[in-house]
Amino acid sequence: MGESTALLTDRYELTMLDAALRDGTAHRRCVFELFGRRLSGGRRFGVLAGTGRLLSLLRDFRFGDDELRFLRDERVVDAATLTFLEGYRFTGSIMGYREGELYYPGSPLLTVEGTFAEAVVLETLALSVLNHDSAVATAAARMSVAAGDRPLAEMGSRRAGESSAVAAARAAYIAGFGATSNLEAGRTWGIPTMGTAAHSWTLLHDTEEDAFRAQIAALGVGTTLLVDTYDIRTGVETAIRVAGTELGGVRIDSGDLPTVAAQVRAQLDELGATATRITVTSDLDEYAIAALAASPVDAYGVGTSVVTGSGTPTAGMVYKLVARQDAAGGWVGVAKASTDKASKGGRKAAFRTLDAGTATSELIVVSDGFEALGTASSHPDARPLQVPLVVDGETDAAHEGPVGVEAARAHHLRVREELPVRALGLSRADPAIPTVYVDAG
Repeated sequence: MGESTALLTDRYELTMLDAALRDGTAHRRCVFELFGRRLSGGRRFGVLAGTGRLLSLLRDFRFGDDELRFLRDERVVDAATLTFLEGYRFTGSIMGYREGELYYPGSPLLTVEGTFAEAVVLETLALSVLNHDSAVATAAARMSVAAGDRPLAEMGSRRAGESSAVAAARAAYIAGFGATSNLEAGRTWGIPTMGTAAHSWTLLHDTEEDAFRAQIAALGVGTTLLVDTYDIRTGVETAIRVAGTELGGVRIDSGDLPTVAAQVRAQLDELGATATRITVTSDLDEYAIAALAASPVDAYGVGTSVVTGSGTPTAGMVYKLVARQDAAGGWVGVAKASTDKASKGGRKAAFRTLDAGTATSELIVVSDGFEALGTASSHPDARPLQVPLVVDGETDAAHEGPVGVEAARAHHLRVREELPVRALGLSRADPAIPTVYVDAG
């Protein structure tokens, strides 16, 4: 077991558990659902990310001596609840969308089935992981769409918390980025890493030429030289004079990028460095990347915008009880009715309807009980969206680790081909496809 994740939660999860153990409702079977009421930031689609991380964290959701001591000292729960928590293991089941899948308002991204006591305490952990990672992945996917075939590198670690930076690198990679600057993300998740030198490297040396010569000596002529520390035109001239026309690339981190990129491309070609690539950085987001579509740019490096969700740092997902057993053991659908925060009760099965391979709707079949919710054969023009993630407490390890990351990335790039053309726009708009609810029957 790794470090316990059990206290990565809100206090009221445990006070609810404490009260439910007192009144006898803690062991009622329940179905919780994690979904978003809307797409944050007026996005036209969302990208689910974080599922593999969540499953690994769930393995370590255990209350050890230190956690129990803290709860006792702070008088969060009573002695009976402490005893219950000491033996806590999630033995229920979780169905969900595959990581990397696209989603829309109401999509049942996770369906958690278990006793109230087992399932309610997972709310905060599930939401903190999926809200953050999905916000990053959605922003990254929009940037990837804007970039087209040009590669993207994530380089925003210095603009995020140390742990969220690693998670953000993972989410961006799943959604189409090709590399990260973060070495821990490379070690933990198997993501390709990249990076050469910052402006401080040039400033360290007596001249720009000295800095370039030293970098080439260390990294070879295929490296990328940062040419805008002083004067860009002079920097490019120096770079080619030092490295020759086989220089791998130059990086531009300032200025009016469309104009500067065109000037640098022309200068490189004049110097005979026709194969030297141009990478641009400098506060890029999806809009800036789209504006560079016609410019002679070969690759992009994105920092702040991608790790913060490009202005939408959370996906706005919620975790709600949608079905439970009553006192007699029968199943009933339950739903919140608050204004603007209503939920839809009942257990759900989700399908993506397609027309000639293009998505047309998010079809959600709803049932109050546990009768058949429909299968792929009953919706022949639709793709089933849910897969088992945890069965009777046993996690499917295929979704975890570097293998899970690669599978999620491949799945995302595959299903992104289903997006209708209107989904590719960057302006605020309604979801690209409607969510359609039908009753089971």
